Amino acid sequence: MNFKKKRAGLALLATAAVALAIWLIATRQPAQGTPLKTTQSAVPPTRNGPDRLHYPEGAPQLTMIQSREMSSSALPVTDSLNARVAYDEDVTARISVSFSGRIVALKAAPGARVKAGQALAEIDSADIGTANADLVKARADEVRKRLVMLRSKELVQGEAIAVKDWEAAEADHAQAQAETARAELRLKNLNPHGLAVRGQRVSLASPVDGVVAERNATPALEVSPSLTAPLFVVTDPRHLWLMIDLPEKLLGKVKLASAVRVESDAFPDEHFEGRIVQLGQVVDPNTRRVVVRARLDNPAGKLLPEMFVRASLLQDSGTGVQVPNSAIVTRGVYAFVFVETGPGAFERRQVQMLTRGSESSFVGEGLRGGERVVVTGALLLDPELSAGK
Repeated sequence: MNFKKKRAGLALLATAAVALAIWLIATRQPAQGTPLKTTQSAVPPTRNGPDRLHYPEGAPQLTMIQSREMSSSALPVTDSLNARVAYDEDVTARISVSFSGRIVALKAAPGARVKAGQALAEIDSADIGTANADLVKARADEVRKRLVMLRSKELVQGEAIAVKDWEAAEADHAQAQAETARAELRLKNLNPHGLAVRGQRVSLASPVDGVVAERNATPALEVSPSLTAPLFVVTDPRHLWLMIDLPEKLLGKVKLASAVRVESDAFPDEHFEGRIVQLGQVVDPNTRRVVVRARLDNPAGKLLPEMFVRASLLQDSGTGVQVPNSAIVTRGVYAFVFVETGPGAFERRQVQMLTRGSESSFVGEGLRGGERVVVTGALLLDPELSAGK
């Protein structure tokens, strides 16, 4: 019983505390000298005809309106397709070794720009040292046996030695030549790119100009032909390949040298251009898609290999202005956009829809490339013009 009384008393105290807090909040007055915050009222725009309006400088509505300059471009064949950026293998070198050894010095860091012939690493290789020594030995033996053969030829002419001795000297010289050729081929197989060799120290050099995109080499790493990953990948980042997943039904609409426009989430306001260079020869049985390869220009180096992007295959003829769907106001079967004609001045225009996409569309008549289109706030402007009718 005492426990129940105590619990009831605590509940009454909690209720009283909550009521006191509510009363204090309701009766609190702002500190002296502190003005009450008020919401800035909207400023009505000035209308200049049925499709034009103008907001004065500083109108709060302008903070909710954004415009962007639109450019004219070729029309796409279809909606944007998923695509992947890859190395351009025509300007990419994946550098490995065909001998065993150990890295003793690294000469290039990831991201470094290198020239053809520039050293990337130095490798100490017993295989190269042995092959080099065998070649030197074989050449020396060939020289010695050649001299023996020449002396034998002079002696046999004077009948100082038997003919069989001269023939034996010729055979020894031929064997020495074969041994030299074998040692040269052995060293060439171990060093097919003609890398600089000093004893058993090998300078691993880049065969092309470019940037070190990948470096799997580390100090004191044991290297061998069995390594699965290349030690260095050197490529020219200004040239890339674009691998496009093309639906099977669109294969007939694509041909070699067709233009491709690329968009990336990393650079939403930029477009990149490319050209189709190869059509896939196999349809994926699971996705029913064909991989189409395009060569992509990347002069600023913004796009990176393995990026996922959106690619649009462009028609050979016909142009339009691409605008985001947020800029289009639909009234029945008609479409309108708002064009910023000056600071705070906007004009509503009816446009012809050429294509409709999931994120953006192309319009023709009614809008020209280079004009600034309202991309945010079009639904705010449209009621302002309709209200004055």
